[in-house]
Amino acid sequence: MLVRRFYDDRLAQASYLIACQDSHQAIVIDPARDITPYLAAAKSENVRIAYVTETHIHADFVSGSRELAQRTGAELLLSGAGEGSYGHRIASQARMLHDGDRISLGGVRIDVWHTPGHTPEHIAFLVTDVTVSEEPVALVSGDFLFVGDVGRPDLLEKAAGVANTATIGARALWQSLQRLGSLPEHLQIWPGHGAGSSCGKALGALPTSTLGYERRTNWALGVHDENTFVRSVLADQPDPPPYFGTMKRVNRDGPEIVGELAALPELTADQLALELPRSVVIDLRPAKAYAETHIPGTLNLAFNKAFTKWAGWLVSNDQDVFLIAENPAMAEEARRALLAIGLDRVRGMTTTAAAAALMRGGTALASRRMSMKHVAELAAAGRHIIDVRDDHEWADGHVPGAEHHSLGRVQESLRNLDRATPVAVHCQGGGRSAIAASVLERMGFKDIVDLSDGWSAFEGNR
Repeated sequence: MLVRRFYDDRLAQASYLIACQDSHQAIVIDPARDITPYLAAAKSENVRIAYVTETHIHADFVSGSRELAQRTGAELLLSGAGEGSYGHRIASQARMLHDGDRISLGGVRIDVWHTPGHTPEHIAFLVTDVTVSEEPVALVSGDFLFVGDVGRPDLLEKAAGVANTATIGARALWQSLQRLGSLPEHLQIWPGHGAGSSCGKALGALPTSTLGYERRTNWALGVHDENTFVRSVLADQPDPPPYFGTMKRVNRDGPEIVGELAALPELTADQLALELPRSVVIDLRPAKAYAETHIPGTLNLAFNKAFTKWAGWLVSNDQDVFLIAENPAMAEEARRALLAIGLDRVRGMTTTAAAAALMRGGTALASRRMSMKHVAELAAAGRHIIDVRDDHEWADGHVPGAEHHSLGRVQESLRNLDRATPVAVHCQGGGRSAIAASVLERMGFKDIVDLSDGWSAFEGNR
């Protein structure tokens, strides 16, 4: 048996290619929208992708299942367990899977388990290498069981707007977890997400685990009362990004086929200037470089691990997007990251060097970057102190007199504040406040201070 794991750091999302080396057949589970890595892996390993499937209708990225199946001629397999608006709407294009179904790849056997809870249609895949043993070797658990956590059952309600489903999902998840009791300690757990995903609240950073280890360390497997579990699993879940609801609909109805991407058009500075009033122009440089000189009205999303997350919060899928990047290769990588979450309208790019003609330092945010040690005097001078951290961070402690507007919601929550109001923004360590400063500048605020060392510096000096 051959196993290849693929991992997107920006989405904290894992997918798997499992193959029988004797039959040269492979299945890909939970593919991302960019199918290039799976095609390359199948070629290098001399296997044919015979099946493509997914554990559930994803909320955090656009599924590549339909595209990969079409490109390779593989059979598309989808969960048939959902009902009504919960289930897939492309059943005519796929073979629908149910609990107890079996997929054969020569010497590799894959059994389907219906594991509702995170979503009603969720399935997991029990993998057995029958050439070695009749004992299963792994569970591809999707968003059912993570390292250290379980999939949150409230997304259908919070992200997709299906009312009164969170508690129902939590109870279904409890019942699904009870099925694990029949499985051996040595069973490997291959989850769909790692630390940083919004599909749970306490995901571990280990890429894989074993069921025996999870029984000893995973909080959810240590709870032995259903009502206690329901209360615990629904408590303190992070606020889902607004694009999650869009992703649920896109993946339910079948994502558009991307195909081969043409190179992004490269705009001159004058052409980019024309797009500024009607589009979102994202500057991919680090916050420090952006603060020193930038084009007013652009959005600063440094191209790092958090890029996709904040793009999903701050950019709508009905907006045209242009990128300012060091080079075309970086712009192309950023474009694919945006495509992964359904931001398909990336229309062009400009290099940093070409955009320099539009950049100016006169209104540079660098001149308004200050330490948190000045927060008291800024507040005393009448400046609004805006804390852009998450709810749980605010609840753990905050600057007296500050206002809480989490970064993902700041465009909405501050839309009625007078643009002449002097503001100072901070987060935990400076990353989010830099983004917030660019957001506020785009909104028309004229006097912005970025308290760039954040709450951790304030707390450390109290």
